[in-house]
Amino acid sequence: MKQMIERGEMVRAMEAHSGLTGLLVEGARGANGEKFNCTWSSSLTSSTIKAKPDIETVNTTDRIDIVQDVLEVTTLPMVYDGDTGGLPELFHFTVRTLERLGVSACIIEDKTGLKQNSLFGTDRKQQLEDIDSFCAKIAAGKKAQVTDDFMIFARMESLIAGWGQEEALKRAKASLDAGADGVMIHSKEKKPDEILEFIAEYNKFRGNYPGRGHLVVVPTTYNSITEAELQKAGANVVIHANQLLRAAFPAMKKTAESILTNGRSKEADSELLSVKEILVLIDDNTGLN
Repeated sequence: MKQMIERGEMVRAMEAHSGLTGLLVEGARGANGEKFNCTWSSSLTSSTIKAKPDIETVNTTDRIDIVQDVLEVTTLPMVYDGDTGGLPELFHFTVRTLERLGVSACIIEDKTGLKQNSLFGTDRKQQLEDIDSFCAKIAAGKKAQVTDDFMIFARMESLIAGWGQEEALKRAKASLDAGADGVMIHSKEKKPDEILEFIAEYNKFRGNYPGRGHLVVVPTTYNSITEAELQKAGANVVIHANQLLRAAFPAMKKTAESILTNGRSKEADSELLSVKEILVLIDDNTGLN
């Protein structure tokens, strides 16, 4: 992943919450051959598949099991959603584990207390961590890593929490000073204006960190803007953070309701892969055929 960024390629990541979705991400192709070149292990989707709230209820060990499921059947680099990262002493070992497994990068956010999903915005209490404490966590993670290839990104939650651009930029610079490889800027707005404003200001000082200062964006709510437009503005990594799981649930719900309504599954057949197709899908992607 680091090499892709250094070559000027846009890293286009899609969330994968299972081995099957990992296969889907790697095999998906757009109309003109476009493809994803990275996976994203999301805290939100990892919690949701276990029917638990996204408040760090799923422990690191269970999260790592999901990571291994994806990495065992794919060849794409992975970015890991590290939530708050926990205490620096714990983040040290998370970094060691992720790096040993072959994960390319970890993103931790500058919040503390009971984690609330960022897309709640100010509807839930979003408590930002003290800058020095957050930077100490970044430094601990960087010290823990063994190779130069692994990257740690600092996720800025100031716009989410209502603290504004100035605070977000101050925290971004402090994170880079602490050794972060780059910054993720997040927003819950439906238009990309505040993201583009942040990027424009961030571009003014990111060049002071040669080989670092990379920028990650996650256009979940402001998805009217294209990847190409975000890249032109200065983004290196674009993450589509939860769309596969959000697509799967309505389809499964519709199928379950159809079976209940009709007392049989025949009416749902047109919406489903055949049993043979699902068997071949797995065999073809694991070399078992």
